[in-house]
Amino acid sequence: MVSLAMNLSSFRRPSRYINNEINSIHKEAPVKVALAFPDVYEIGMSHLGLKILYKIINDLPFASAERVFSPWIDLEAELKAKGIPITSLEFGRPLKDFDIVGFSLQYELSYTTVLNMLYLGGIPLKSEERANSLYSYPLIIAGGPCTVNPKPMSRFIDAFLIGDGEDAIREVVELYYNWRKTGDSKKESLFKALAEIEGMYVPSVHSSKFKVRSSEFFNPTLNTQYLTRIKRRFIKSLDEAPYPDNPVVPYTSIVHDRVNIEVSRGCSRGCRFCQAGIIYRPVRERSPENIMEIAENSLKNTGYEEVSFTSLSAGDYSCLLHILKEFNRRFSKNKIVISLPSLRVGSINSEILKEIRAVRKTGFTIAPEAGTDRLRKVINKDFSEEEYEVALKILFEEGWHNLKLYFMIGLPTEDDEDIEAIPKMVLKSLKISKKYTNRFVNINIGISSFVPKSHTPFQWFGQPSLEDLRRKKKYLRDVLLKKGFNIKDHDDRMSLLEAAFCRGDESIGLLIEKAWSEGCRLDGWSEVFNFEKWEEAMGITGINTEDFARKEYTISDILPWDIIDVGVSKDFLWGERLKAFDENLTPDCRRICQKCGLGCKESNKLQIATIESESQPTNSNLLSPTFNSSFSKVEYNGIKKHFKPLRIRVEFSKIGRLRYLSHLELIDVLHRAMRRACLPLVYTEGFHPTPKISFGPPLGVGIGGICEYFDVEFIPPFDTLLNMRKLNDTLPKGIYIRDMLTISPHVSSLSSFITRYRYRIKCNNLSPVKFFLSENEVYIQRKGDVINLRDMVEDIKIVDDNTVYLTVVDLKILKVRLSELLPMIFGVPMKELDIMRVALYGWDGAWLSPLERRSQWIARS
Repeated sequence: MVSLAMNLSSFRRPSRYINNEINSIHKEAPVKVALAFPDVYEIGMSHLGLKILYKIINDLPFASAERVFSPWIDLEAELKAKGIPITSLEFGRPLKDFDIVGFSLQYELSYTTVLNMLYLGGIPLKSEERANSLYSYPLIIAGGPCTVNPKPMSRFIDAFLIGDGEDAIREVVELYYNWRKTGDSKKESLFKALAEIEGMYVPSVHSSKFKVRSSEFFNPTLNTQYLTRIKRRFIKSLDEAPYPDNPVVPYTSIVHDRVNIEVSRGCSRGCRFCQAGIIYRPVRERSPENIMEIAENSLKNTGYEEVSFTSLSAGDYSCLLHILKEFNRRFSKNKIVISLPSLRVGSINSEILKEIRAVRKTGFTIAPEAGTDRLRKVINKDFSEEEYEVALKILFEEGWHNLKLYFMIGLPTEDDEDIEAIPKMVLKSLKISKKYTNRFVNINIGISSFVPKSHTPFQWFGQPSLEDLRRKKKYLRDVLLKKGFNIKDHDDRMSLLEAAFCRGDESIGLLIEKAWSEGCRLDGWSEVFNFEKWEEAMGITGINTEDFARKEYTISDILPWDIIDVGVSKDFLWGERLKAFDENLTPDCRRICQKCGLGCKESNKLQIATIESESQPTNSNLLSPTFNSSFSKVEYNGIKKHFKPLRIRVEFSKIGRLRYLSHLELIDVLHRAMRRACLPLVYTEGFHPTPKISFGPPLGVGIGGICEYFDVEFIPPFDTLLNMRKLNDTLPKGIYIRDMLTISPHVSSLSSFITRYRYRIKCNNLSPVKFFLSENEVYIQRKGDVINLRDMVEDIKIVDDNTVYLTVVDLKILKVRLSELLPMIFGVPMKELDIMRVALYGWDGAWLSPLERRSQWIARS
C-alpha cells in the first residue's frame, strides 16, 4: 500500500501496511483482481468473506487476488500530499492497474470510503464516466449484505453480486477473462454478459426497464408494467464450497484475531428486525467432519491459539456439543481455546459452558435486545424472564466473571415501560452474579438504535426521531452509570445515516458523493465521523436523510429494494409484521415450516449437520481419523510429569519491513511461528495459560535489531539445531533465528542482565552529534529528577558522512530512553533517523553478550 522507501514510523499502527504476512499469496496472472475492503486493515482482515474470495480467485489458474484496504487518515494525508495512489499489499500495484476491483459492502457507513478509495486509486467515481473513458479502467463490482439494496451506490458500481459469492465470483472472473481474450473490448458488451449471470445486478443494463415473468410488483401508474427482479445467489452445501484453511496471518492485532470456522450459514429464528436472518436463509450447516478438518489444518498453518465457531446463531448448530467435546479432546493439550459468538438465552447450558472453559474462559455475550416479554414477542425473540434467569445462573455457576449484554432501543411498539425494564434486567444479572460467585463480575452493556432494514418484517416502519432515541438513551445512561455499569452506545446520528442508506433510492447517491467531497470517509469510526459535514452536504443537495430513515411504507408501496429477490416473499414479511402487532411468536422454521417462499424442504435447500449416533462417546473416532498429525503428537501434560523443562536462550534478528512491528506484535509473530513449527512449549498454569517466554529490552516501532534475545522453556528432548531450522522455515522474511543455546535455570534474566546497548544510526546531518560530543553535561528532567544524559553515552563513532555507532549504558536504576537521548544527540525527531540495534551486553566480570558461551551459563544434565 505504501512505498518501500516510506518511513512508516510516522503513521499510526504501521504494521497495517508492511505486507508479506504468513500465507499471503504473491501471484501474477492474466486477470488481476483487487479485493478492496472499504475500511482499515484490522477490520477488513477480520472479514471471513474476504478470506474465502482470496482463496477462490487465487486458486484459478488465470487469475490472482490482491488485498487493498483504506489507509488511516494520517497515511491518506501523506499519499495525497505526495501524489501517491493507494496500492495493493501484495505487489504495491495501483488500484487503477487492476482488471477487476471488488468492494465488500458490509456496512452502509462505508459508502463514502468506497468513493475515497476509488479517488485515491486514480479511478473516476461514476460508472458512466469510466465506461465512456478512453482509458481502460477496472471493472468495479461489489458484494456483501448491503447489496440487497443496491440503489444508493448504483451510480458508482458497475455490477453488484447479490448473495453468496463462492460460485458467482468464479463465473464473473472467468467471463472477464474470456471477454478480454475474444470479446470486442467494449464495456457495454461486458456489462450485458455480466447481467446474464444469476445474482448479478448491472445498473446500466437492468435500470433500462423491460418485462420479466414475475408480476408481483405490477403498478399501473408506472410507464413500464413490470420491474426487473434479481434473484439472490446461494450455495446449497457449505461442505462443497471452498473454505480457506491457510488464511493470511496478520502481524497486527485485528478485531477477530483467531481461526474462524463458519459452522452454519443462515438462521431459522426469524427475529423481525434482523436482515441477516432473512437474506442468508435457508440454514445450511457444515458437517462435523469438515469442521474438524478445517480446524486442524488452520491451526497448523497459522499458529493461532483460539478457534471461533461462527454463525448467526451458533447455539442452534445441530452438533454443537459434539464438536466442542471432540475439539477439546484433540486440542486442549495444545492450549487451544474455543470461543463462540453471542448465544441465544435458550441455548446456554452447563455442558456447553464446561467445554468452552476447558482451556480458558473467553468473554461471554448475551443479546436480550428488549427488556420485556411483550416486546420480545413483538420482535420474535423467544425467551422469558425465567429462562433468562436460568441462563445467568448456569453462566455464573460455571465461573464466568465477564458478561456483555446487548439491547436495542426504538423498536416498533416500544414504550417507556419497555425502556424502564432494561435496567431491571441488567440489575438482575448483577444480583444473580453475586449469589453464585464470590468475586467482582464485570458486566458491560451495549445499546444500539433500531434501524429498519430492507427485506425484513420491519422494513415498512420508520426509525424513531433522534430526539426520541436520545431521550431513551439518556434515561438508560443515567440509571446504569449510577449503578457502576460500563455502557457502550452507538452514535444515533450514525444510525440515522445507516437507516437512510439501507432504505434509500438512487437519489441518495448524490448525497453520498457530496458528503465525500466535503471530506467524509471512514464514517464508522467515531474519531473520524463528522455529522456537520453530512449536514452541509444535505443542505447543498436538498436531500434529508430523515426523509428516508423515518418514512413509513404501506403494503401497496413499491420499495426501492424490491428489484432484489432474496427468496423470501413480501407476503411472508408482511404477515410477520402483522404478527408483531399481535405479539405472536413465530416458531423456529426448522421445526415448523413457515412457508416464507424459499421452499427449503421441497428443493432440498435446508442442509442440517448430523452425526452417526446421538449416544456416541466423545472420545470415539466421531470424525475424520486423520488427527494423529505432528501438530497433535506432543503430550505436554504427560511429559511434564517426568522431565523438567529446558530453558533455551534464543538470538534473533528483526530487520527490513518487520522493524515496524511493535514489541507485542513481535511476541505474537514468534509465538505463532513456534506453534506452526510444533515446538513443545511450556505454558503457565492458571486461568489464562501462556507460553513461558521472556524477552530482552524491547525495540521501539521502526527500530531494527541484529542481535536480539528471548528466553523460552521447552519440554525435552529438544534438539536446538533441528528446531532452529524448523522455526526459521516458518518465520516471515525479516525475522531470523541466529542461534539457540540451552542455559541453566539459574542464569540471570535478560531484563536484569542487559545494561549496555550498541546502535548503528543514520542521519543526513551529523553536525549536532559533534556538538553533543563536545559537551560534558546534557541535562533533562524525568519525573522530577534531573538526569545527565551525557553520562549514559559511553561512545560515539562517526564512520562516514551519515552513519554513527552509538554505545549507551544504563545508570543503575535509570534506564536509557532513546526518545530522550537521540533528539538531543542528532537534533531531529527519532522518526527521521534510521536506527538499528546491533548488540546487547551485560556485565559479568567483563561485558558479555547474552549468548556468550561461558561454562557457568551452559545447562548441565
